[in-house]
Amino acid sequence: MSTSGLGVESSSGAPITITGLASGLETTKIIAALMSAERAPVTHLSNEEAKLQAEQSQLQGIQSSLQQLTFAASEFSLPSLFESSQAVTSNEPDRVSATSSSGAGVGGYEVEVTKLANAAQRTFTFASPTSEQAVTIDGQEFTLKVGETAKELANAINKSTGATVYAAALESGAIVLSNRATGSTGGEFIAVTDPGGALTEQAETAKEGQDAEYKVDGVVGESSSNTVTGAIPGVTLTLNGLTPTGPVTIDVQPPGVNASAVEAQVQSFIKLYNSTVEAIQAQVQTKPLAHPGAGEYATGILFGDVELTGVLDSMRDSMYEPIAGLEAEMSSPLNIGISTGAATGGSSSQSSLEGLLTLDPAKLSEALETNPAGVQKMLEQWSQNLQATINNVAAPGGALESRSNGDGAQITQLSSQINTMNEMLAHREKALQATYAALEGVISRNSAQSAWLTQQEESLSKQGI
Repeated sequence: MSTSGLGVESSSGAPITITGLASGLETTKIIAALMSAERAPVTHLSNEEAKLQAEQSQLQGIQSSLQQLTFAASEFSLPSLFESSQAVTSNEPDRVSATSSSGAGVGGYEVEVTKLANAAQRTFTFASPTSEQAVTIDGQEFTLKVGETAKELANAINKSTGATVYAAALESGAIVLSNRATGSTGGEFIAVTDPGGALTEQAETAKEGQDAEYKVDGVVGESSSNTVTGAIPGVTLTLNGLTPTGPVTIDVQPPGVNASAVEAQVQSFIKLYNSTVEAIQAQVQTKPLAHPGAGEYATGILFGDVELTGVLDSMRDSMYEPIAGLEAEMSSPLNIGISTGAATGGSSSQSSLEGLLTLDPAKLSEALETNPAGVQKMLEQWSQNLQATINNVAAPGGALESRSNGDGAQITQLSSQINTMNEMLAHREKALQATYAALEGVISRNSAQSAWLTQQEESLSKQGI
């Protein structure tokens, strides 16, 4: 007797139905083909969802890049970028280095160093105590425990905020105490009281502290520290070594804008600007694939995007259009050497065509030297205009965010629709399986009945009936 199907269970417990045993039809394949046709609309919606997700991701990335660019542009409006400072240089900074504080006298100075300031020192032989005892150093008491080492005592001294000395434990077992401040001390320095005898001074090694001695343009000076603030008004000298071969020259420049800081800021902006422009252009210039597969919907999704192309054009125009209200010779970034580069050989470079920026450092330096206030005013106004241009599309609540939110809403709607359709298809597949299983049952019963009738006919024939 034929059966309509064989019911078994998979390793996960889900039922598996093997059909077609009665009819000879491959009903599983038939159901799969029918379901594939009915899933076509779901596949279409899933593809549309993937496209929207790709577009939303690209828009969010571009919005983030443009917002970072506006932050970089806003830094040109920081007053600190154009604060006046004085450059101070030394021809031998390894011997004497110099920095400016404010109001330093312009010109050159000759500095000679005959002595460096140092700290007073005393060296002691250390004997580990056999009983607890106290040691007093410049009025600061330290307790020595039984068996304590020179290194442990040195650590305790160096950790103490009230101590006047530093301590160094030598490999020989001795301990060296030195004042925490440099400068002349005379014969009285580092007073140690040690009734227990853990410290025995090596008197011949005692060393008084001394002041630094120097000359500035022949005028003798002394300092308890190797950092000298009064020798040249407005300049701090750091004495790093003696000058046996002759004086060190210190050159103090007139106050002015820190050209290197401004150039670094401009170069940093240009780098970010160019990377942002290249990223957007890659999106708007890449054509979509004719037959994209899974994971390829992002390719060309923003090809020819009018909004993004427009913001690129506006950004490029801002580099050359004169800013209203500014003097003609300092009215755009072009006046300080920011441009897309000069054409060579009668044709423009690819980077020039794409609007990528370059900087002529010499032109910027000259502008800062001749008209620093004009450079500052132009950069401030230009950066504000550029920010406004970009914010029209990239600011929170702007066009890009609105488009991204619109994509998100459609994605949510499609996702819900796809889930509903998948549930319906799941029910449809079960219904088809039940229908074909019932059909197999009918065929199986008919086959069984036919076989029984045939058997009966044969039996009656044999009986001669």
